[in-house]
Amino acid sequence: MTVDKRKLVSGAKGLSKHVNGPGGRLTILRELNLSVHRGEALAIVGASGSGKSTLLGLLAGLDRASSGEVWLCGQSLSELDEDARAALREGRVGFVFQNFQLLPTLTALENVLLPLELSGVADAGRIGLEALRRVGLTGRSGHYPRQLSGGEQQRTAIARAFAPRPEILFADEPTGNLDQDTGEQVIDLLLDLRRDTGAALVLVTHDARLAERCDRRLLMRGGRLDTLD
Repeated sequence: MTVDKRKLVSGAKGLSKHVNGPGGRLTILRELNLSVHRGEALAIVGASGSGKSTLLGLLAGLDRASSGEVWLCGQSLSELDEDARAALREGRVGFVFQNFQLLPTLTALENVLLPLELSGVADAGRIGLEALRRVGLTGRSGHYPRQLSGGEQQRTAIARAFAPRPEILFADEPTGNLDQDTGEQVIDLLLDLRRDTGAALVLVTHDARLAERCDRRLLMRGGRLDTLD
C-alpha cells in the first residue's frame, strides 16, 4: 500500500497488536491498514472487545504497536519516544471519552483552560470562554463536574478537546453514558464543531445514529477493518 501521508492526518500500515495473557499470546489487531483524511469524520464500529479502543490508542500514540507503522500529523510514531509523542499531540490532537475525564477539582472553565495553559497559548481565557459558549455552557463555566449533568460534562469535554483547534480528534464512545436525547445533542455538537474547525474526527461507537452521520464507516472484526458502506 503506497500512501501520500501529506494528504492524511493519521493512518496505519501493517498494524498488529499482541498481548500476553494466561492462555498465551492474544492477537488483538492483525496487519491492519487505515488512512484518515484531513477533515473527514470516520466511525469505527464493532462488537465489544474487538479492538476498537486499542486501535484508537495506537493511532493517538498512547500505546505502542507490536509491529507495523503508525503515523500522526505527518510523523511516524515509531521514531518517537513517549515524551516526543506527547509533544506531537500537544495542541494538534484532542480526545473525548465515554466517562468524560474531567478533573473534579477544576471548574468547567478550568478544565477547558488546562490544555491551553499547558501549551502556553496566548489569550487562553478568551479562547476557553468562547469554547464553552460554542457548546452552550457560558452560564456553567464556574461549576464543578459534580454540579453538571452527564450531558453538560460531555459538552465540557468537547469544548476542552476543540479549544486548541486540533488537527484530529479521537472520541471513544462519546455518547455511551448519555440518554438518547442528550446523545443526539452531543452528536450534533461533535459534527458541527468538526465541520467548523476542519478537524478530522475518528470515533469508536456502538451508536448507529452517530456512525451513520459520519463520512465513512468501518467495521472492526477479526482484528481487521472492513468497509460498511
